[in-house]
Amino acid sequence: MNNKTRIVLCWHMHQPYYRDALDGDYRLPWVYLHAIKDYADMVAHLEAFPMARVVVNFAPVLLEQLDDYGSQMRRCLDDEHPMKDPLLNLIAGVTTIPADPEARAEIITGCQRAHAPTMIDRYAPFRSLVEFARQQYVDGELDSSRIGYLSSQYFIDLLIWYHLAWLGSSIKQNDPRVTRLMERKNNFTRDDQRLLLEVMADVVEGIIPRYRALMEAGQIELSMTPYGHPIVPLLIDFKAMTDAQPTAPVPVYSEYPGGEERARWHMERGLAVFEAHFGKRPAGVWLSEGGISSAAVKLLDEFDIAWTASGEGVWRASCEASRLPAASMEHKKALYRIMKHDGCRCALFFRDDGLSDLIGFQYKDWKAEDAAEDFCRHLETIGSFMVDEAGNKVVTVILDGENAWEYYPDNGHYFLQALYRKLTEHPDILMSTFSELLPPADPASVIHLPVLKAGSWVYGSFSTWIGDKDKNAAWGLLVEAKLCFDRVVASGLLSQEKLARATEQLAVCEGSDWFWWFGDFNPSDSVRDFDQLFRRHLIRLYQLLEKVPPQKLKNPLSHGGGNPESAGTMRRN
Repeated sequence: MNNKTRIVLCWHMHQPYYRDALDGDYRLPWVYLHAIKDYADMVAHLEAFPMARVVVNFAPVLLEQLDDYGSQMRRCLDDEHPMKDPLLNLIAGVTTIPADPEARAEIITGCQRAHAPTMIDRYAPFRSLVEFARQQYVDGELDSSRIGYLSSQYFIDLLIWYHLAWLGSSIKQNDPRVTRLMERKNNFTRDDQRLLLEVMADVVEGIIPRYRALMEAGQIELSMTPYGHPIVPLLIDFKAMTDAQPTAPVPVYSEYPGGEERARWHMERGLAVFEAHFGKRPAGVWLSEGGISSAAVKLLDEFDIAWTASGEGVWRASCEASRLPAASMEHKKALYRIMKHDGCRCALFFRDDGLSDLIGFQYKDWKAEDAAEDFCRHLETIGSFMVDEAGNKVVTVILDGENAWEYYPDNGHYFLQALYRKLTEHPDILMSTFSELLPPADPASVIHLPVLKAGSWVYGSFSTWIGDKDKNAAWGLLVEAKLCFDRVVASGLLSQEKLARATEQLAVCEGSDWFWWFGDFNPSDSVRDFDQLFRRHLIRLYQLLEKVPPQKLKNPLSHGGGNPESAGTMRRN
């Protein structure tokens, strides 16, 4: 067993806070859509392969939203209480199909938010509905006079097929209620609408208990990200960006005020939410976007966190700055060793970007068996040149647990089944978790890094979140809101209840996703959605502080305009 190549697959599950702070509605449906598709399928694959060992990382703000969606769906089923999601209310029939052409256009646009080759075109009834909708466009815009004549039944059928397409393969294969709905094809009734909501409620409510059961059985390790998914090194010190971006433009403010205290708050709150859901504290923390720095790792030590991880770019820059021997860098040998930053207890693991990106971007176009076989061959090659290396050796593969699969046939079903089967049956490969490798059998084999360069799993830098005109402008708005927060807190005028609500709202504003989308790289529609939601979250923060929001929060920050791979949700390295 000591000669086996250990592989840790870490699936990161994360969605930002999509609920509009001003009116309480969910502005984007990605939490429940990824729940019924990806979070459900990923746990089903693990249930089907009890010998598989993986790490699953949850952002606490996602856990809370899953709870919220589950309870709202169940209450709607029990007493037809409206939910805070407009698409779900239409599915449930608690709101009727609108007559207003603009509202109808929003439904048609919303029901095309899916990767067409794998999620629309494969279902003939859904494809026909979408093709008919596309005939109603004139010069790139939906013709209001045309869609005004469409029947309500058309929209009901479109909504139901959109959600059927988003259901995970494990649900389509195993739930007879879904089979019945898909066989009906069209002319769905009110009873069909309720049946679909029942399916979705059952799935969403079951997500957290299913992962917890696997954790308690010892099959998987669950870890977390700080509560609101902030970029911790940047909260602590904006200068962290200069390690990899020494010449990039900097925000107008030199620091995020009280950032280390805020990072500590996200850790404390995240641990509390995680323990409330899973009954224990996590041993490891995947800092948001794998963003690490010397100060961030020292913060993890404060909370007795056993491990964290980042990307290959951070590993390489840190090894070079630490002047590791050339032999340890050859064939990336040091990448497959446990590391520690001098003076810190927290173990460091670094992602193999090439292997991770094969899953994230390449294997979707391969036959499932060929892709799984190719992945194992890479592991065999790594094992062959690491055979004489002393101490624990591990190949770390980390990627989003939800964003890649819609580009695979059947939501990655055949690929993941083949991958888990080959990995669990391979005589020279051992699936593992990070905690199973700690403490190392030979502590002397741990590589120590005198210098830990700050960066993330994206390009080894923080360029996705800072150093761009629009991103820096967003930091400026956030800093000004934090300065206002500090003044109000210091005044002592807020009640404890209002202070708690304002503190939580600040945490939402500090999330990384808003900054991810700003700039010219991403599609304009997505940039618009996240831009608007970020500014509305800031407006709500000022309201909770009982202050007048600045007028400039009414002005868009960024416009986008790019056409990136995977719609901008993932980045290659």
